[in-house]
Amino acid sequence: MKPSEPEDDDRKLDFTALVAKYEKRIFNVIYRMLGDYEEAADLTQETFISAFRHYDRFRGDSKVFTWLFQIARNLCINRVRQRERQRSLHIESLDQPRDLDDEKGSTREVPDWSNSPQIVLEDKELREKIMAAIDTLPPDYKEVVVLREFQNLSYNEIVEATGLSLENVKTRLSRARGMLRRKLESYYKP
Repeated sequence: MKPSEPEDDDRKLDFTALVAKYEKRIFNVIYRMLGDYEEAADLTQETFISAFRHYDRFRGDSKVFTWLFQIARNLCINRVRQRERQRSLHIESLDQPRDLDDEKGSTREVPDWSNSPQIVLEDKELREKIMAAIDTLPPDYKEVVVLREFQNLSYNEIVEATGLSLENVKTRLSRARGMLRRKLESYYKP
């Protein structure tokens, strides 16, 4: 047995506890940023793999969640860029025939959501509208809203996590709230 093996075992135990403590929070942040459950699960795993690989370099200058968030944030930014590249490369017309064997020559149909049920609990409807409005925010604004409103981070913690100045965090949050207010105005007017 080498002298370094007990340290490696201790490191794995410490990291396992770290994953258990922060996995759900990191998943929730990523899910809020990307809006896709499967991608959020993948990027959560990638976040912890990357964190494990670089765990020995974590100096403790910031909180562990902040460090993990920075890793997750970078992965989200890369995924959004990848999506944008793919979207710009592959644009399909809804009028083009589909390439399915069993439906040759048929066109794509856009679902009609106008016939959705009329009786929906107001709270649920408002929550869905708020989440949809948040999803339409530009990524820089969406990020600070998610950290502040869903992760309950303080302004200073958001500064640490994003690397922005305190003024930028406050400005982005204020602008994001203004955008949301305008988008949701019809739902909260008496």
